Amino acid sequence: MGNKKFVRIVAIILALILLLSVAMIAIEILVNSTASARVTQTQINDLRNEKKDLERKKREIQSKINTIEFERMAEIAKKEILDERIVLTGLEIDNVNETINFYDLLIREKEYEVFLAQGREDEQLQRYRNRVRNMEENGLISYLEIIFDSTSFSDMLARIDFVADIMRSDENAYNNLIVARNETESAKLELEDTREEMEEQKAYLLTKEEELYEQLEHAHQLILRMESDLDTERELRKQVVSDEERVQKEINSKVAEFARQQAEDRQRRLREQQRRQAQRGSTGGGAVVGTGDLMRPVSGPVTSGFGIRRHPVHGDMRQHNGVDFGASHGTTVVAADSGTVLISTYNSSYGNYVVVDHGNGMTTLYAHLSSRSVSVGSSVSRGQQVGLVGSTGVSTGPHLHFEVSINGTRVNPLTRL
Repeated sequence: MGNKKFVRIVAIILALILLLSVAMIAIEILVNSTASARVTQTQINDLRNEKKDLERKKREIQSKINTIEFERMAEIAKKEILDERIVLTGLEIDNVNETINFYDLLIREKEYEVFLAQGREDEQLQRYRNRVRNMEENGLISYLEIIFDSTSFSDMLARIDFVADIMRSDENAYNNLIVARNETESAKLELEDTREEMEEQKAYLLTKEEELYEQLEHAHQLILRMESDLDTERELRKQVVSDEERVQKEINSKVAEFARQQAEDRQRRLREQQRRQAQRGSTGGGAVVGTGDLMRPVSGPVTSGFGIRRHPVHGDMRQHNGVDFGASHGTTVVAADSGTVLISTYNSSYGNYVVVDHGNGMTTLYAHLSSRSVSVGSSVSRGQQVGLVGSTGVSTGPHLHFEVSINGTRVNPLTRL
């Protein structure tokens, strides 16, 4: 019976040891995962560098889009000019066709005039030939008739002149008809030459129109390619913008987590410092205790209050755990109350900063200093210089970031001044 009880107790103890081992392993895994999950400034800087690369790539893509868009607009303007030139060339071709048709009509009219002139010429020539033939056949009788029928010598001469005049008139009429026909044929030839020139002009215009259509097709294809390139570049830019927004969100998340971790570390150090000071006080060390009545740490107006605001550097809405005082670079910063310096160091967010413990759970923080005038563990009096105004860390210009904490919780400093 006793052996069974002993075995049961041993089994329980072994089970407890196993459970404790599992718990220790789980705690170690949790601690390691938490440590590995901590955000570092290097991670944030890497993300910011990635964002800068994306911004540069976006600018390059936008520049390429602007260039393609400019070239596309220029090509569209060129295409519009080609359209107008094609229309005008078509009108020229129509005009030349009408002119050619008009010349065809004139040529046909001249051909008809030549035909009529040739007929009149042939008729007159036949009349002249008949008259000459009759005179040749009956020349002697006719001349005798003229002589014997004359009433006088003068009448005979007049009759001879009359016959000569008839002969000359017939000859002149015939010659005039030849001249008229030649002129008509010459006019017809000129019209035919002009028509050939118009045909050559028409052929030139048709060739020109064909070239314009080829140029128009080339411009059209080029515009289509440019529009395709624009679509590709715009899609690429959209992807880069999406990546940029993703990286910015990750940056914001990392920065917020990094700030939270730093705040936790700072508060942990403060609590540890306070614990050590309390221990020194209990053994007679005697930490400096302030009056609890704070003075302004620097001369200058309040430029940003306590509470939710848009971060001046990152642009997102976040809690502002202190008050910013506007002051020029190098302005003296003093302790708001007497106390002991807990922290005097530098980090990427606050830059150069100092934390003073005033006792009774109150601490003050002075950040973005250009330089620090006190060291950790030193005692400071109310109004004593602790540093100079600067713009170190995450800052958009020279100013003092001032925080007040009560028992580890940050409160609005303006309610304490």
